[in-house]
Amino acid sequence: MKFFIDTANLQQIAEAKDLGILDGVTTNPSLMAKEGITGKSEIYKHYKKICDLVEGDVSAEVISTDYEGMIREGKELAMISENIVVKVPMIKDGVKALVEFTKLDIKTNCTLVFSAGQAILAAKAGATYVSPFIGRIDDSGWNGMQLISDIYDIYSLQGYDTEILAASIRSGLHIVDAAKAGADVVTCPLDAIMSLLKHPLTDIGLEKFLADHAKAAK
Repeated sequence: MKFFIDTANLQQIAEAKDLGILDGVTTNPSLMAKEGITGKSEIYKHYKKICDLVEGDVSAEVISTDYEGMIREGKELAMISENIVVKVPMIKDGVKALVEFTKLDIKTNCTLVFSAGQAILAAKAGATYVSPFIGRIDDSGWNGMQLISDIYDIYSLQGYDTEILAASIRSGLHIVDAAKAGADVVTCPLDAIMSLLKHPLTDIGLEKFLADHAKAAK
């Protein structure tokens, strides 16, 4: 399973990269705004900085919600770097845009997916990635991980090549559960990735090893 970091913060991206396990980045206008990056020109420049920092795919989201606008923006974004994956919303014009981007050999990430039916449409349209929003599904009272499992079963049976990118990941447990459910990728904040390192028995064991070494060295 691939690890993407969900941020526009260059320092966090660099820290994740230094771990040696970073496979890509996802971001969106909200995350850009959080870093004080506004305006089309500055946002595009920031995408280039992210692409220069990582070797893997970088999801860049279109702002338009109409077909023509999405195609125009997607082509512009794809020209920034070969790392760019154009992020398209799961709406009618978004599905049409996915089909066109597939014809143009532009990688895509179909975002805001909340049902297996939407995931089927995204795969039929040729999306590179499909992004079910786990945390938001859980917030609505449904089981986000069950959706990942359902999509995995459908894609396996039907032979779809679209990768399942588990989004809205909020904890280390979410990451583990997504892996068990068949996700190809998880995208999450840095703290969720770092939480996988932590376990009280690891701390206790390390403390004991160091104490035993100190005794033996005397």
